[in-house]
Amino acid sequence: MPRWNGKRAVFEQLARSMRAIPAILALLILTGLHTGCDRNRAEPAVDREALAGPLHAADGKAGAKAGGMVQWLAPALPVPAARSEEEKQRDMELGREPPEPELLQPSLDQRLPDFKPRLDPSVSAHFIGGASDVLPGLVKRWLHAFRDYYPNVVIDISTPYAGSLGMLDVIAGKYDFVFVSRELKPTDIAAFREKYGYAPFTVAVSGGTYRHYGFLDAIGFFVNVHNPIDRLTLDQIDALFSSTRHRGGVEIRKWGDLGLGGEWADMPVHLYGIRPWNGFEEFVRQRVLDSGNLRGEWREDIQFSPHAFEVAEQVANDPLGIGYTGLAYLNWPVKVLPLASGPDSTAFIAPSYENVASADYPLSRLVYFNANKAPDKELAPVLDEFLRFILSVQGQQVVLDHAIYLPLRQPQVQQALLALDTPVSGKRNDHED
Repeated sequence: MPRWNGKRAVFEQLARSMRAIPAILALLILTGLHTGCDRNRAEPAVDREALAGPLHAADGKAGAKAGGMVQWLAPALPVPAARSEEEKQRDMELGREPPEPELLQPSLDQRLPDFKPRLDPSVSAHFIGGASDVLPGLVKRWLHAFRDYYPNVVIDISTPYAGSLGMLDVIAGKYDFVFVSRELKPTDIAAFREKYGYAPFTVAVSGGTYRHYGFLDAIGFFVNVHNPIDRLTLDQIDALFSSTRHRGGVEIRKWGDLGLGGEWADMPVHLYGIRPWNGFEEFVRQRVLDSGNLRGEWREDIQFSPHAFEVAEQVANDPLGIGYTGLAYLNWPVKVLPLASGPDSTAFIAPSYENVASADYPLSRLVYFNANKAPDKELAPVLDEFLRFILSVQGQQVVLDHAIYLPLRQPQVQQALLALDTPVSGKRNDHED
């Protein structure tokens, strides 16, 4: 295996030339598979560059298979510099320029419900909403397709394109809805609840991306390439990074607490993360540290970086480090760990393109529709119909054709459709099995 030292420029150029090829496919072409270990046990330091972890786990799910490790010779994609204020303003006015799509696209889940129009085709209505700067292209495609069913319905997406500003306009009553490419800010939820007495209505409408810079890439946890650990559960991550530990775990301070022996057993764990508030850390906090209505909080001794760009470099230079960032920000050689959702789960899923696209990987991300809907009320009929179109096989085909975001899978759509039903109406979702 070639060493990284002295060859980084060569491999970066190679990565740039292959940026349209999914990372896993490129690695198979370049290196083949390398058998991985089965337990978190201490091993002699090895000359690995950046291990992506097992491609799949033996859980019997579609695409899941017990396998080896894949060696990343270089980051999957070069990471650009942070956007300037001028670029941010342009994106708010025009929308962010879309990235090149992945060469391979997932298949559409054929279990998705067919869209069956419920309203009179001549119905007319006018709604105004907003969208994050990475979403206008997708949202406009949805609107165009929806008008094939309801030509007299007008739904405008206003500028500036910004999820935070759009949610403020929902709170103020200026917007009927906003599409946001992340979880809502806690401050926005608190402001909405203070004004209306209930939480905003939020439902997933699309998957995120795999590793597109600035476009809702999946999150990975990773360690130094010489660290022998090869997997983590979300409970272990909570015990590592959380001060609240709502998942019930015992605080983890040393690598021995994660099952490593030998010289690793008494070594301290160095934690790296992204400074709050940030879409990356908020996603991890909600997905891993929160429990029900209990808010999870970060440990105070985490070494927070102001941006997602620095974390991979910090861990790459610290043999005792562990951190997280978006897959698009893995600009240094690190070992990305497969994750399991439950404490006793044997389904350790790596963030391969296949596992993110299938939503099996637990830190795959989502795009959300947010609106003001009281718990005992329903959405306006046309907005309800628009959402049901988005959540149908026709609506998710729009996502697939757009070729940037990943279509939802049937369990995600089922959960979203159930959210459209209200306790007061007591109605059963038409798409329920």
